[in-house]
Amino acid sequence: MHALGPLLLGLVLVLGSAGGRGDPRDSLACSQGLTCRLLDTDVLCGTEPAGPRQELALARLRLEPALRCTEPTACVPCLEARVRLALPPAASTATGSRRLSVQPGTSGTEDSGDGGQRSPAAGASTSHPNVTGLLLLSGLAYGSSRCVAVEVWAPLSPTLRGRTVGWVIFRCFEAPLGSELHISAYMNSRGRQRLSQQQRVPDCSWPAAQAAVPQCQVPRLRVSPGQKEVVVEVEGAAVGHSYTLWLYHNHSHGTSGPGRVVTTSSPMNYVLPADEVLPCLCLQVWPETRDPLRTTLCPFYHDAEAWERLWAQSQLVLHVEGQVLTCSLSAPCDLLAELVPCWQPVPSGPCQPLPGLQQPAGGKGPQEFGGLRPHPNLCVQVWSGGQVRLTQCLRDRALPGRPDDLLLLEHGGNASLCAVERGACTPLASFTSRGAGHPGLLEQDLQQDVAVGQCQQLWHPSNRTGVVLWACPLHKYLRTHWALVWMGVLLGAACLLLLLLLKKEDVKGWLKSLRAGYGSKGVLQGRRALLLHAAEPVAERAACALMAALQSLGLTVVAAPGGGSGVAALGPLPWLHAQHHRALRDSDTIILLLSPAAVAAAQQWDAGARVVPESRAAESSLGPRQNPDPDDVPSVALCEVFAAALSCAMPVLAVANGHYVVARLEALVPAVPPALRAAPAFAVPSQMEGFLRALAGPAQQRGRCLEPYVAAVAEALQRAVGQ
Repeated sequence: MHALGPLLLGLVLVLGSAGGRGDPRDSLACSQGLTCRLLDTDVLCGTEPAGPRQELALARLRLEPALRCTEPTACVPCLEARVRLALPPAASTATGSRRLSVQPGTSGTEDSGDGGQRSPAAGASTSHPNVTGLLLLSGLAYGSSRCVAVEVWAPLSPTLRGRTVGWVIFRCFEAPLGSELHISAYMNSRGRQRLSQQQRVPDCSWPAAQAAVPQCQVPRLRVSPGQKEVVVEVEGAAVGHSYTLWLYHNHSHGTSGPGRVVTTSSPMNYVLPADEVLPCLCLQVWPETRDPLRTTLCPFYHDAEAWERLWAQSQLVLHVEGQVLTCSLSAPCDLLAELVPCWQPVPSGPCQPLPGLQQPAGGKGPQEFGGLRPHPNLCVQVWSGGQVRLTQCLRDRALPGRPDDLLLLEHGGNASLCAVERGACTPLASFTSRGAGHPGLLEQDLQQDVAVGQCQQLWHPSNRTGVVLWACPLHKYLRTHWALVWMGVLLGAACLLLLLLLKKEDVKGWLKSLRAGYGSKGVLQGRRALLLHAAEPVAERAACALMAALQSLGLTVVAAPGGGSGVAALGPLPWLHAQHHRALRDSDTIILLLSPAAVAAAQQWDAGARVVPESRAAESSLGPRQNPDPDDVPSVALCEVFAAALSCAMPVLAVANGHYVVARLEALVPAVPPALRAAPAFAVPSQMEGFLRALAGPAQQRGRCLEPYVAAVAEALQRAVGQ
């Protein structure tokens, strides 16, 4: 058995010498007194036979980080294995010994025991016996393994028994950046002595790797802002390597805000829409390695447009839970702002800040204004940089109190009251509210309301040293005042009537003018009109309201679409043509009501389509001079009544015949189409007076007073259009 071991060991050594596949980047070194040779860098560990009894022993294994480089800036990290060898105490100078045979090309370096190297020996003496060992080094990483065979010769001397004889240094075992590597060293002795260590391969935090490993060379970021987009450029990245770009919102509680991750290779440009640029937007780039170094850039913190965009995306919401007022301020970024409660009795008026109630905006969850009771006139403003950025009010909520309540401020301890109005606090002795009489008139009443509990206490500090806020009802005093005002008005009217009765002739003339101008419905009495409108809901509502208002003024109005029994007898289009012909014959007014559908029909007329036979047949009654050429009249569908009405009206309007008036619904139609600009046009309801005068005609406008009826007709039309 002992004869078979050396034979197999010799076979491994011969195979290693004849067929070793040493990586040219690997290196092996020995300390002085040892001679070593790299047999193979990829052998199958664990299958070697047991060696002789007397052989080298393992004393220590040490791992150190190193770099394996093909170029100065093209390196990969690895671990260098240093193995200290010793002679076992029972080693014999006779058994298993052999002469030291130095192989050609073998060199050695000396390590003094602490890793320091000395010059190689000038020559190994062959007059002393030596011992030979097969050292196996194994490197195991996640997903890969490697085993290296090294042959070692050492002199065998009685003085070296049980002592170390030197170091064997192998460089090196590669593994990914920052990964764990398990390295074992053992001799093929019978005892199978083994040393193992586990160590992490250097990552990019190692200074030597930052300049030599391409994956650790962190690129730079450059931002080029534009009007509609921002270009992010990654500079200085190694070609062919992947990098990660992270765009995120930086918050005070960490960098885990919403963002996006982009993975790409160098070079890279990333386009970011300008709408997404906010003050807290930061960029971070790093190579695709484990625990890499990162480049961070937050370039928009001082961008004024980014801040305006942030405030536009922020929202303030007020909550009322029982008698507690809370507010929530939500924004994509942290906001350096203050929440300021204020008092706003008029919706469009100023909001008076309440003293002592300001608090910084926390930005996370609802914030409570302790002790402040809700009221319809209370608002909360967000102040930042000396400006009001957001305002939210409790108006129109079912809360105790009235919008016309008066805010009183009571200074703690002295019970002095002042009224908060128009940005100031006026003492009640000098206070006069709208319609409340001379200054100080309500002082005693308001003080009594506070004393008996008629006023609502909005704020009371817990330490009883600040101010107290009261909301007192003011409407009861205003009603009393207005009752006195009405009594004065009635008394003045009675005096005026008495004065008029003293002059009968003047009174008779005045009553006569009333009968002529206001007492009669005959302002448009005797006039007739044909109202043409489109078949759409808003036009139909407007037509109904306009017909009702004009008929109350004595105007006889026929609407189309619409009509009576003649529609059933003749059909809608022949009836329409007959009404139009009658209006022209009797010099009636033809009203064209312009709604969106009517404007579309007029634009279709301008497009120049063909006319249907019914249109030409109906227009034949106008006479030879008023009949248009067939190529000049656009076509209309049978059911589009307003379009058919245009086929009747446009030829007559083109030769300035007939009495046409255009009424444009100004809220829906911005301008009159070119095809209808030959007729007088009025934007209703704002130009209702001119429209009514056009309906009255020039002969009847004199002596008629239309002003009292303009507002009523305009209001009826506005209600119909606004439904």
